[in-house]
Amino acid sequence: MNGKEIDSRIIKKLMRFTKKYRHWFIMAMAALILSTVAELMLPIILQQSIDKNIIARWTWLDSSIENSEELIRNHDVFKSEDGRYFILESELKSLSSSQRTQFQEEGMLALESWYVFPKENIPKQQFESTIAFVPLDSEMTAIPHSQLKTLDQGDYRSIRAFDIHILKKRAWQYFFLLSMILLFTFLQIFSMSWTSQGVMKDIRTTMLSHVMKQSLSYLGETPIGSLVSRITSDVETINEFFTSVTISILKDLAIMAGVLITLFFLNPILAVITLCTVPPVLVATFIFRKMARGAFRRQRHWISRVNGFLSEHVSGMEVIQIFGREKETRHQFGNDNEELLKASMSEMYVFAVFRPLIDLFTSLSLGIVIYTGANMLNHHILSLGILIAFIDLIQKFYRPVMDMSEKFSIMQSAMAGGERIFAMLENKNVIPDDGSIIPEGRLKGKIEFKDVCFSYRKGEPVIKNLSFTAEPGETIAIVGYTGSGKTTIASLATRLWDVDSGQILMDDIPLTDYSLPWLRRSIQSVQQDVFLFSGTIRDNILLGSPIEDAQLQKAAEMVQADQFIKKLENAYDTELQERGKNLSGGQKQLLSFARAVAHNPAVLILDEATANIDTETEKLIQKAMDNLLIGRTSLVIAHRISTIMRADRILVLTEGQLAESGTHEELLAKEGLYYKLYNYQYASSDAEDTLG
Repeated sequence: MNGKEIDSRIIKKLMRFTKKYRHWFIMAMAALILSTVAELMLPIILQQSIDKNIIARWTWLDSSIENSEELIRNHDVFKSEDGRYFILESELKSLSSSQRTQFQEEGMLALESWYVFPKENIPKQQFESTIAFVPLDSEMTAIPHSQLKTLDQGDYRSIRAFDIHILKKRAWQYFFLLSMILLFTFLQIFSMSWTSQGVMKDIRTTMLSHVMKQSLSYLGETPIGSLVSRITSDVETINEFFTSVTISILKDLAIMAGVLITLFFLNPILAVITLCTVPPVLVATFIFRKMARGAFRRQRHWISRVNGFLSEHVSGMEVIQIFGREKETRHQFGNDNEELLKASMSEMYVFAVFRPLIDLFTSLSLGIVIYTGANMLNHHILSLGILIAFIDLIQKFYRPVMDMSEKFSIMQSAMAGGERIFAMLENKNVIPDDGSIIPEGRLKGKIEFKDVCFSYRKGEPVIKNLSFTAEPGETIAIVGYTGSGKTTIASLATRLWDVDSGQILMDDIPLTDYSLPWLRRSIQSVQQDVFLFSGTIRDNILLGSPIEDAQLQKAAEMVQADQFIKKLENAYDTELQERGKNLSGGQKQLLSFARAVAHNPAVLILDEATANIDTETEKLIQKAMDNLLIGRTSLVIAHRISTIMRADRILVLTEGQLAESGTHEELLAKEGLYYKLYNYQYASSDAEDTLG
């Protein structure tokens, strides 16, 4: 990794995949904003309910008080007949404690609290009583709190009926907001999940398409477990990034910003005091990020090592068991697993310290707010509703910070996964497909190698200045010692590799001028190691091509594969196990022949199998090969003397160079390398012996 927990380059690349799903993304953002607003309104409703309808302490002030006009203009006030203005005590937070005392001593501010309510709620039996109701405008009246407490339960309930009614409305508002939060959160999660799943699908498709374009050098150097991990595990981290981090971070930032604005709106002094605890949190977060980054990178490194080890050794379990390497394998895996444990524990230590530390700062902030707020409450600078709202808002403010450890881990994982994904997608080790020629008819099948040189690794040539021509319909057998470059010719002819120098032509046109997919459909290679996919026999022959059943069955009959297929319970619809484990080696070979015939290539490259098989299957394969080679140019990497002798021409390779060429009889007469090979392996052997 490049060390960044948020890499803007990776984010931009990921965002390109979201364009198709921008409507869902916009819906998620809109739902996020609405749910955030609704969530921030809950403490406000709570504060309003406490200050205006539960405690409901009013006071009166004289209009001669400084700034009284502003207070009267900006708040709900009721005027008495004698000119006093009744206002909620919580609205006088701008007055200091000394100002309150001064105004009260001068008779400009009430000494006791009052309760204001509609006149219609005055109990009838109280009209003639000694309780002093103060008539106000807007059909309201006021009563001192001290006298309110002397009323019996029925009268008290009657007078407070208005507040009870308002509280019911606020309760419904609170419930409505909770319902809206639930709805908007659902829409947010659903929209983001839809976007995320779509992005994952597109990334997986893009990655698989990219892998299929890679050259064999890249595929050979990259462990299979690593490739599978990129397309599965790393892509899954992107899903978690979108669903658990992206929208959550945006919401957390919106909540934190909204909380700060609300805190300053409710009480700027207490808001500033609250912010004093933020710098230590920022410092702790910065330190945590640096420590967690290194721990996380070590953990991902060892996870990759363990996954690669498991993938390789599970695939090669047969070799491990044959050579009795179980103990050594367990020991090696134990070492890697121990390193993974250490890396995971080091990450755990970092997270185990961070979250309790944030809990401490949260509790400290709450303690300071409660202590300061209580003093302000005693001096009538702060209302109880605002103090309770502050406590709720502070918890909302620190909750995202407390969750940061989990989000940070997911974010690091997503950035690491994204970096590996795009590093793979940006890899240019591909076979270029710049050709545009797609002939209308079938190729004639002429192949020409002109001074071809090739090496898998720089400085280690495998093919050296190789030149030969295969005429249309000609069968050429290629023989030589192991490592002479026979199989490499097949890879070069099908452009699984490109030559280092020289040129390969098909019908006198360079291979690079043809469309690559079309070229590979026209030149097909049948390998020794037959690869069969999970699925039916039919699927493995067709490989997705639109070939009719009649043509499929004709191909199987031509190569003798129908004889064993028809004996199976479900014939062509028989399900094959992984890599065709429920078929014999000979049956797999016949299926590969049927696959080639069904696709009818103009040129066939056959790497003849050397595996020991029973005599009956051997005869079937030999007959199948005879039928397979009819009517097309064929390059046969030959091992059987019968195949070699029937070839139109034989190429003898040594160390990547053409040593000899000619017919069987011509080469024997020369008494060169072929003569030595023949005498070495065939002088006293039957037709089942192999050459090379």
